[in-house]
Amino acid sequence: MYQLKNFKVPDNFRGKPGWYVQLWWLTQSLFFKTSPHVLYGWRRFLLRLFGAQIGKKVIIRPSAQITYPWKVKIGDYSWVGDDVVLYSLGDIEIGENSIISQKSYICTGTHDYSKSDFPILAKKITIGNGCWLATDVFVSPGITIADGVVVGARSTVIKDLDAASVYVGSPVRFIKKRNFE
Repeated sequence: MYQLKNFKVPDNFRGKPGWYVQLWWLTQSLFFKTSPHVLYGWRRFLLRLFGAQIGKKVIIRPSAQITYPWKVKIGDYSWVGDDVVLYSLGDIEIGENSIISQKSYICTGTHDYSKSDFPILAKKITIGNGCWLATDVFVSPGITIADGVVVGARSTVIKDLDAASVYVGSPVRFIKKRNFE
C-alpha cells in the first residue's frame, strides 16, 4: 500500500530554486505560448535565457510545453511540433535535423511503484540525429532512440531503438531498416 504522506521531492530535483521554476512557468504562459507561430527566434531566445541548449534554426511551436528548459538540449535544424510535451524532469537531448511531431510526449519522469512512499525518478531520454517521431508518440523515461529512426504515429516507445530503422505500435515493434537516398 502506498503511504503518500511520506512522499518527498528529492532535494534539487528540479535543478533550480522554486522561484526560478515559477518564473519560467510564468514566462512560458505569458510570452512563449502567446507568441505568433512565426516567432521561432523569440522562443529560442526565451528557452536559452532559461538555460536550454538550443541549436541553429530550431523550430519550436508556441503550443509546445517544456517543464524545465535547463534540462533540454536540441540540435541544429530540429523541429518540435504543436502540443508536444517535453516533460523534462530529467535531461532530454534531441539531435540535429530531428522532428518531434504534434502531440508527442517525451516523458523523463516516473515513480518507483514498488516503494510505499512512491518516490519520483528522473531518467534521461536521448533522441539521435535525423529522427522523426510522428504524431502522438509517447517516449518512456530512460530511452535512447538512435540516429535515423522513424517512429510511426501513436506509438509507445518503451525500449531503446536501433539506428536507421522504422518502428510502429504500442508498444513499438521493428518494421524494417530505413533506406536513405
